[in-house]
Amino acid sequence: MKPILLLPDGVGVRNFVLGPFLSELSREAAGLILHPIPEANLDEYRASSNGQFQWREMSPYHETPLAATLRYSLAYAQMYWADTQSMRYGRKARLTGTWRRRLMMRTARLIGRAFASPPGIKRLDRWHYREVAKVPQVADYQKLFQEAKSSVLFCSHQRPLEILPAVLAAKALGIPTACFIFSWDNLTSKGRIAAPFDHYLVWSELMQQELLRYYPDVTPERVHIVGTPQFDPYADQSLLWSRDEFFRRIGADPARPLICYSGGDIGTAPEDPLHADILMGLVKSGRIKGRPQVLVRPAPVDDGARYQAVRRKYPELIFAQPAWLHTEPGNWARCIPTPGDVQFLANLTRHADVNVNLASTMTLDFAIHDRPVVNVAFDVHNPPLNGWPPLWEYYYRFEHYRPVVELGAARFARSAEELAEHINAYLENPALERAERRRFVDLEVGAPVGESSRRVVETLKRISR
Repeated sequence: MKPILLLPDGVGVRNFVLGPFLSELSREAAGLILHPIPEANLDEYRASSNGQFQWREMSPYHETPLAATLRYSLAYAQMYWADTQSMRYGRKARLTGTWRRRLMMRTARLIGRAFASPPGIKRLDRWHYREVAKVPQVADYQKLFQEAKSSVLFCSHQRPLEILPAVLAAKALGIPTACFIFSWDNLTSKGRIAAPFDHYLVWSELMQQELLRYYPDVTPERVHIVGTPQFDPYADQSLLWSRDEFFRRIGADPARPLICYSGGDIGTAPEDPLHADILMGLVKSGRIKGRPQVLVRPAPVDDGARYQAVRRKYPELIFAQPAWLHTEPGNWARCIPTPGDVQFLANLTRHADVNVNLASTMTLDFAIHDRPVVNVAFDVHNPPLNGWPPLWEYYYRFEHYRPVVELGAARFARSAEELAEHINAYLENPALERAERRRFVDLEVGAPVGESSRRVVETLKRISR
C-alpha cells in the first residue's frame, strides 16, 4: 500500500500523527504526507513515520471568485435542504466584510436556496469541481501522485477547502479516495463536505446514519465504522502519570478535588471568562464544598488573553494553556498540537474530578474516563451576546448534543446556583450518572478506545486493494 495522507489542519496532525495511527501504518505502508506543519518544527513529528513517508507541506490553494461563490452556494444549499437546528441559525447569520464579499454571500445564499435539493446540490457540485479542476495545483498533485505510485488517498478532515485540488487530482488518476469525518457535530452543524470522496470513515453507527441521511448519494458499503483515533492515546498506559505526579506538574494538591473548566473558542463561547469567574466565586465563597482547586484550559485556538482579568482576580486559579503551535494566530487550521499536549490532555481527563464546559466535545473526553460533567447553560449577559437565543435554547438543541441531554450523560446548570449544586453532588458521589455516561460513549464511539487507529489502517488496506 502506498497511501497519501492529506492532513489539512492541526486536528488531523493530533489524530493521525501524534497517536498510534502513523506508527501502525508505517509498519505496512510507505507514501506521502501532505501537512500544515512549518519546516522548522517538522522533525518532532517525523519520528513516528519510521522514515517510511515523504513529508510535503500542502500547496496553497487560491480560489477563483467563481469557485468561492459556488462553494458558498453549496454550503447554503446543504443548510436549506438538511435544515438542522444549527444550520437554520447558520444560514441566517449576519453577512460581514467588504461590499464585494457581502454581495458574493448574498448571491450564494440565493443560489443555495434555489438549488436546495439532492439533484440541485449534485449539479452545483459538478460545476464547482469543474471550476476547481482548472487550478494549477490539481496538475501539480497529479504529477506528484503518479511519481509516488500512490494507491489510496486518505484525508483527515472533510471540510477544509484546501483539500479539493488534491482529491480531484487523485480521482483523475483513478486513485481511490477516503475521508475521516473528524468530529461528532460536523454532519449536522457544519457546511457541506468539501470534496467528492469514494469512501467515508465514521465514528459510529449513529454517524453512519447521519451521513446516509444528509448525503443520499452515498451508499452504505462506502461508509466504514472505525471509531476515532483522537481518543486512542487515552488507552496508552505509557502516557499516563499517577495522580500525585499530575498534580505536582500543575502545582496542585492531590488531596483536594480538581475542577477543570474547558473553554471554547471566542466565537462560540464568548462568555467563558465570565463563567470561569462565577465558578471561582462559588469556590471562594464556600458554596462549592471541599476546597476544590480549579484549572482552566482554553480551547487550543484561543491564546488565553481574554482570561487575564479572572486570573488577576483569582491568583490561585490554575491556568493550563494548550501546548499548540500558533503558526497563524486565530486560524484553527494552522494551530498545531505538540506531543506534550496530547499526553497532558490524556492525564487531565483522567485525573480531574469534575469537568465544566459549554456544550463541548470535552463532555465526551471526560465521559470516556468516567469523569462527571456539568454543562454551563445560563447566560451572563441579558439579552445574550451576538443576538443569540439563550444558551439552553441554542447549543443544547443542536442535533449532535441532544443525546447528551436525552441520555442524561451530563448535568446542566441553568444558573450559578445550579452550577454549585451539580458540582457538589458530583464531588460527593462521582458515580452519579455513570451508566448514562457509558451509554453516551457507546453511542458516539463505535470502537473500543485504543483500537481505532488499527481499524483505520485495515480499512485503508481494503480500499487500496
